[in-house]
Amino acid sequence: MILYNITFTVATDIEDDFVTWMKADHIPAIFATGMFFDHKFYRLMNSTADGFTNYSIQFFAESTAKLIEYENRFANALRYETQARYGEKALAFRSLLEAVV
Repeated sequence: MILYNITFTVATDIEDDFVTWMKADHIPAIFATGMFFDHKFYRLMNSTADGFTNYSIQFFAESTAKLIEYENRFANALRYETQARYGEKALAFRSLLEAVV
């Protein structure tokens, strides 16, 4: 199993809109690609930057091949949507994790 984690640093003045849009539009659009079988959405409780809150969105893929396909076919357009909507007020950091069994 592969975990694709996106951590966002979100300005508090757009936080409500960000959460609503993520839950209603963006996360469903990523999940609809068919490359992931589950997802989770978290607010980090130890956010430290004044005026910002951190969120983690985790998408679970069956294989690295699925993640590569997502990156090649869908990621750029979906990233652009977030950037166009929020600009510097929602910055993303992405990481890839593999389950240790």
